[in-house]
Amino acid sequence: MINKTNRKETRTIRQKRVRTKVQGTSMRPRLCVFKSLNNIYAQVIDDEKQTTICSASTLDKEVKTKASNIEAATEVGKLVAERAKKAKINTVVFDRNGYLYHGKVKALADAAREAGLEF
Repeated sequence: MINKTNRKETRTIRQKRVRTKVQGTSMRPRLCVFKSLNNIYAQVIDDEKQTTICSASTLDKEVKTKASNIEAATEVGKLVAERAKKAKINTVVFDRNGYLYHGKVKALADAAREAGLEF
């Protein structure tokens, strides 16, 4: 009998594996990406203090594209980079959160790099 793989469980396993290696500090916080079927979210997190420094998503008023596509991911990436710059953060550690570095996640990362974040 062929066992069907559960995509959510495999993503959680990848997420835990990446999270053991990627830690956000106050000098270099973690840029975490989450995507649902309808929206894309990005947060800059300080793991030492366990606080969110800044965040952006497709639910924000500044984002014109309200879908979960590549154009929205680029807008969210630019917005989170601008907000991180206002919080005086230049370098971050990128956490893809178990997702493959492809499509929306890659578009968000590239847009954040173009807007001035280093990772």
